[in-house]
Amino acid sequence: MTRRAMGRMLMALIIAAMIAVPLVLPGEQWVNLVSLILIWALFAIGFDLVFGVTGMLSFGHAALLGTGGYTMTVLMLSYQVSFLPALAAAALGGALLAFAMGLFALRVSGLFFALLTLALAQMMYILASNKLRAITGGLDGIAGVPRPDLFGIDFYDNRNYYGFIVVVFLIGLAIMALLRASPFGRALRAVQANDTRAAQLGYNVHVLRQQAFVVSGAYAGVSGALLASLMFYISPQMLHWSTSGDVLIMTVLGGKGTLLGPILGVAVFELLKEELSQVTQYWYGILGLIFILATIFLRNGIAGLFDGARDRDEGGAP
Repeated sequence: MTRRAMGRMLMALIIAAMIAVPLVLPGEQWVNLVSLILIWALFAIGFDLVFGVTGMLSFGHAALLGTGGYTMTVLMLSYQVSFLPALAAAALGGALLAFAMGLFALRVSGLFFALLTLALAQMMYILASNKLRAITGGLDGIAGVPRPDLFGIDFYDNRNYYGFIVVVFLIGLAIMALLRASPFGRALRAVQANDTRAAQLGYNVHVLRQQAFVVSGAYAGVSGALLASLMFYISPQMLHWSTSGDVLIMTVLGGKGTLLGPILGVAVFELLKEELSQVTQYWYGILGLIFILATIFLRNGIAGLFDGARDRDEGGAP
């Protein structure tokens, strides 16, 4: 069995387990937890297109996530837009904000890019918390975020909504796998490896980075909309820099630059968070220590333990 076949088998097993767990184990807790994992995993694989594939460290993705959530919420509650068009608008909102942020942030690179995306995201957080209080609800947020009303299915039943999340996640995962294996994905890897040589070969490095950022913004927008609907609530906290920090930790923990890694990182992060928060109030510090140890001893993340799951050298999806 080839490395790629092993990676695909492992991916299929993990996805099957995530889908089956809440159906097998009793209680709403598991349904809600795995729903949360799938939404964050969708966010993380979009983030990794920028971070792991293109090589740009962004601390601005919280703003993209929150923009998607607020776009869908405002459209549905204030303008009575149905769920699917509002979800599409959330993806568009995240993509447009990513494009706008990229116009400024992509003028620099490296640490300066990371700091500039952080500054832009915090500006969005301040706007949502204060200046746009009439729209966002300020620090109180907006309660009663709706769920889909489709095909006569009661999506206010958490198991039914979980099924909807699974469908969106699998579609997003399939699209990302195709993108990463396409000439576009290979060009992004070339930019990451050596942007000067990529430019000499004829690639427009700036445009490729902008395109990756926009695609990543669309994934963040959809994730934010699904998260707000899952929680029936959205607040400016979704736009806070700590949210960007969490997705960075998840991605590095799982293994950046791989399709499987961010999903593994999200699952481990959320499961540890769920268990540790019931034991101690200092659970975030313990998670930080685990992250430090993982970066020291697992340089390729958890996915690096499964050699067949890695696609960095092959340039394709596992």
